[in-house]
Amino acid sequence: MSLDPTIAARLKRNDAGLVAAIAQDATTGAVLMQAWMNDEALHLTLTTGRATYWSRSRNEIWVKGATSGHTQKVVEVRLDCDGDAILVKVEQTGAACHTGDATCFDSGLLS
Repeated sequence: MSLDPTIAARLKRNDAGLVAAIAQDATTGAVLMQAWMNDEALHLTLTTGRATYWSRSRNEIWVKGATSGHTQKVVEVRLDCDGDAILVKVEQTGAACHTGDATCFDSGLLS
């Protein structure tokens, strides 16, 4: 079980082998969170329909909502033109942010 080689070849990973992943609400367009994916996380996201990320703090694969119940059902996955960012359009159940906020961008207004 591994990522399709044609998809893997398009990815531009950082030094840790990760690509930035942005979760966006498929209905409202709201940006929900930013996380990281390695090849395995992207493969699982594409094949299971559940948003799956690489947890840098736990150093392991993390299925969004596995412990919290705040799940992300994948609607669409896109790769940006440079291959260094993934957009995951999801149906969010519950809060997207680990703080309990609807999005991770609720309290970060800079201007």
